[in-house]
Amino acid sequence: MRCLDPVKVIEVSDATDERLADYVRLRDVNLRKSLEAEHGLFMAEGEKVIRRALQAGYRPRSFLLTERRREALADVMEGLAAPVYVVSEDVAHRLVGFDLHRGALASFHRRPLPTVEQVIADARSVVVLEDIVDHTNVGAIFRSAAGLGVDAVVLAPRCADPLYRRSIKVSMGAVFTLPYARLDDWYAGLGELSRLGFRLLAMTPAPGSVPIAEALAGTGARDRNALLMGTEGDGLSSRWMEQADVCVRVPMVDRDVDSLNVTAAAAIACYELVRGRVEDRAAG
Repeated sequence: MRCLDPVKVIEVSDATDERLADYVRLRDVNLRKSLEAEHGLFMAEGEKVIRRALQAGYRPRSFLLTERRREALADVMEGLAAPVYVVSEDVAHRLVGFDLHRGALASFHRRPLPTVEQVIADARSVVVLEDIVDHTNVGAIFRSAAGLGVDAVVLAPRCADPLYRRSIKVSMGAVFTLPYARLDDWYAGLGELSRLGFRLLAMTPAPGSVPIAEALAGTGARDRNALLMGTEGDGLSSRWMEQADVCVRVPMVDRDVDSLNVTAAAAIACYELVRGRVEDRAAG
């Protein structure tokens, strides 16, 4: 087993030590939004997620390990200049605000977000999220989109942050590898997708919507489709619905259930979104 370079290891016994400021009160959403925006950082929790952030090329600011996990990441820390803070489980609890069962956290530098045009330049399948504010839902949608082969995600201005700790954790690090960008203009932002040749598919159980598989029938590898997903409660806004080329739904067997929650619907819709392209390639 490799051991950490003792020069980089800093044992800290005080939860109020200023060197640990990146890790303070991780469950305080408002505080974290302000702190992370001000310092351009994000948090990765757990050994697997930290490894994926490093593999994706994100630059660490520091690591925080509990005493029982102090050697957990020794093999990937070689050559990294970031300090490694080691604390007791009691100090970790007082610092972050909960029991740190996984025993490992890391603070990483954020990167500048690419533009929407850059992210979708070579894309054929895109998921567009309008004002989905729950970080868990955003992370779950990224995981489904990445796992099923969607090319990119586009976020409305008020959509939750994919690099918030909870989003990263639920996505299992998919937010590090799936390209995404944020629209500058909610009102007219979909126009850019349309101008670049994307057909806009609005997910909704509203009357007049068609099964998504039907709407995508005949779609091939060269077609460009953008799946629009709305908020957890109200769904897509009327503005975005009006701009869509077609309204689509996941067909329900039980008449008393008109739709699925946004994460389940996204998983099924992402599968349908890429299925035609995959089948077209296989046939070719």
